Amino acid sequence: MASLSEIVVYTDDFLRIREIGDWDNALNGLQIENSGRVTRIGAAVDVSTRVLTEAARKSVDLLIVHHGLFWPGLQPVRRALRRQLQLAFENDIALYSAHLPLDIHPKVGNNAELVVALGLKSAQPFLEEKGQPLGLKARTSMLRSELIRKLRKALSGPIKVFDFGPKQTCTIGVVTGGAGSEIYRAAQENIDTFITGEAPHWAVVAAEELSMNLLLGGHYATEVFGVKALAAHLSKRFRIPCAFIDCPTGL
Repeated sequence: MASLSEIVVYTDDFLRIREIGDWDNALNGLQIENSGRVTRIGAAVDVSTRVLTEAARKSVDLLIVHHGLFWPGLQPVRRALRRQLQLAFENDIALYSAHLPLDIHPKVGNNAELVVALGLKSAQPFLEEKGQPLGLKARTSMLRSELIRKLRKALSGPIKVFDFGPKQTCTIGVVTGGAGSEIYRAAQENIDTFITGEAPHWAVVAAEELSMNLLLGGHYATEVFGVKALAAHLSKRFRIPCAFIDCPTGL
């Protein structure tokens, strides 16, 4: 049976945790250690009381998330944070968080997994931020209606469609999560159809002005891919069972 330290060392290297820039509060890597024993891996988009409670119910002792504990920054250990830490400690749950390193990973990343699900080929990195490209773009010739059908299927749910661009797409940009505010930068890279999770109100106005298609699949729905794929990869490598903990936010 693999130890927590073995899995963490491997995952840090696999995701290039120390090399990839991110927002400070992401705190990528191991956020909470346990007693060192890993018998079941859990994967979730966000850490929360509900997720930790379900992880404990499923006997998960290593929880992998995309959004970790410390997004609000430095804070006193009380109320929600105290409750979450208590759940982790009492149930011996280690917590590992990976934000941008998981978004952009070429194999198990959110962008890469969604691009594969859409059947797009030869995607190339684009939209640099924090010293590395945030998304993937692919040249194609696909009817917008077909792309919308594929996206709905990949996300297993509804999407918001703002069809101000061409009916026949030529260059599709994919940035999972909340990248709608990058629409002007996407347009500068000749993207005619921009797929992301969510966007501010003004981005829809911008899409019309730019004659671009803007497809919003939901922040949560576009970011389930990475944690699922990473957990499955680690499960296979270390021969440890894994489980996905589904806790949608509605966004």
